[in-house]
Amino acid sequence: MQQREPSASESYFWPSVWAIGLHVLVFALLFVSFAMTPELPPSKPIVQATLYQLKSKSQATTQTNQKIAGEAKKTASRQTEVEQLEQKKVEQEAVKAAEQKKADAAQKAEEAREAAEAKKAEAAAEAAKAAEAKKTAEAKKAEEAKKAAEKQQADIAKKKAEEEKKKAEEEAKKEAAEEAKKQAAEDAKKKAAEEAKKKAAEDAKKKAAAEDAKKKAAEEAKKKAAADAQKKKAQEAARKAAEDKKAQALAELLSDTTERQQALADEQGDQVAGDFDDLIRLRAAEGWARPPSARKGMTVVLQINMLPDGTITNVSVARSSGDGPYDSSAVAAVKNIGRLTEMQGMKPSDFNQYRSFKMTFTPEDLAL
Repeated sequence: MQQREPSASESYFWPSVWAIGLHVLVFALLFVSFAMTPELPPSKPIVQATLYQLKSKSQATTQTNQKIAGEAKKTASRQTEVEQLEQKKVEQEAVKAAEQKKADAAQKAEEAREAAEAKKAEAAAEAAKAAEAKKTAEAKKAEEAKKAAEKQQADIAKKKAEEEKKKAEEEAKKEAAEEAKKQAAEDAKKKAAEEAKKKAAEDAKKKAAAEDAKKKAAEEAKKKAAADAQKKKAQEAARKAAEDKKAQALAELLSDTTERQQALADEQGDQVAGDFDDLIRLRAAEGWARPPSARKGMTVVLQINMLPDGTITNVSVARSSGDGPYDSSAVAAVKNIGRLTEMQGMKPSDFNQYRSFKMTFTPEDLAL
């Protein structure tokens, strides 16, 4: 497997870190050494002399060389003194920096101490304030508890007074109720006696009235039954007379000569037609069921179709009365006739008007 080559930044990373760390360590050691170095006494010039014995040179040359050597020693001494001064200045500056740092640290410590004392004083003030608030709250709470206790005692006393008052009222009310009950019982007894007496009189009166009503109803029913029987008898007699009359007319028409029949038909045509209309109304009334909505004055016109043998083939409403149930009852009543045997034997010329004709019906026509 191919191994990736490190980039330039990765190659110089750790050497840079080590170099920076080394410089930091050196500066730290220098600072510590400057801070711990004691103050040195003023340096004194140092003169070093070296004598050379030159045998082969002259005295002038020797003096010159000595002079040169002296100058060199002086120059070296001055250089040494300058270096010592520079070193002392550096040391003094280090000491001054250390003293400044120490003063700054002392000032910070003083400020921290003052801040701590201020914080402590503030905390003490807060504690005192909290204690005062607690004391005030406890005093308020005690006052409220005292008021609550006094109120409770007052409520208990008030409740006791109300209960005693209520009890006295209930006793008075109970006594009044007993008295009223006793009086009511006496009044009820008297009233019951009066009611019983009155009821007995009313019952007797009602019984007499019921007997009278019963007798009257029986008489009315008897009269109505007699009237209905008489009416029915009259209707039956009228129907029978009409049928006899029509049968007689038909017999006369059939028994006479042609001329006689024609004369009778001309004379009695309108009468026969009217008789057949009455016959149809009479037969329809026999099978009519009166609806609740039927009222006096209603008029319905029916279209009726009939065969020569008198069979009614169709009945329909030509003009409505405005009331559907009444129109339907009239149609059903005519249909229920079925066949009029009286129509048999009529001449075709006389029957033609009954093949399809219209008739008007009212509730009075159907209630014969």
